Amino acid sequence: MTVPPRLEHRLTSVQMAHFVAHGSLRLDAVVPSELSERAVRILDEAIPAVPPGTPVDQAYERGSFARELIDVPEIAGALHSLVGPDPTVDHHAVHIRRPHGGYAQALHADAIIDVRAGAFDVQLMYYPHEVTLGMGGTLSVPGSHLRRTNESETGRYQNLRGQTRLVCPAGTVVLLHHGIWHGGRRNDTDTVRHMFKIRFNPTVPQVRLWNTDDLADQAVAAELSRQFPWYEPATGRLEIFNRIMMWRALTGDDTFDLDYWVTRVSNEPRHVATASV
Repeated sequence: MTVPPRLEHRLTSVQMAHFVAHGSLRLDAVVPSELSERAVRILDEAIPAVPPGTPVDQAYERGSFARELIDVPEIAGALHSLVGPDPTVDHHAVHIRRPHGGYAQALHADAIIDVRAGAFDVQLMYYPHEVTLGMGGTLSVPGSHLRRTNESETGRYQNLRGQTRLVCPAGTVVLLHHGIWHGGRRNDTDTVRHMFKIRFNPTVPQVRLWNTDDLADQAVAAELSRQFPWYEPATGRLEIFNRIMMWRALTGDDTFDLDYWVTRVSNEPRHVATASV
């Protein structure tokens, strides 16, 4: 069994609340430069696929590039905080955009059959070198992850207010909720762009796996209440409701609420008796 990461390397409650609100978390320049320099050569040669559901220890042997990547203390701590110990690998992929190549991928979500309410997979996206705006980094829509959609139903939308296009330094890792709306962009530069993605499936309940020392911090509620430009007023209320339900699942606290949103509709009996005739 993998040794749990030290508490100081795990996410804080405020960071977890940021993930619940945004559907993503960035770790800028977290990968050592020597590993990122080696990664570019390895990614050019691709990485053999592994069967879905393969435990991490079997998917990536110690000493391999992928294992060194996810063993970076800050990355290991963040993954443990989000999916827990000993996750399995759903799949991985190497995405390479050649100079002046590729296309603007339609806006989509990856998990068309995933109907879990509180549990979630995490997608790690690793960028071994600097990504500029012209290189066409991944586009995503903050706060879209809890709005379920059937894969590319959102593909007809060309631009949403508040969407982001990734611009980052070398060695950056972005951790995404499986439901976030996203799409790769066209590379308009003379430089090759690399990205390595791994999707992790949790094998334990995702309850209080992070550093909960700041669980009562007022910044937690502030993060969970965050609005995004693409929300209409009613849309924003729905997303905050969904976040409250997710936070309840993550903390194991079914009394948590923001502005009474969930409590006001929690009077439905758990078991409704039916009359016999």
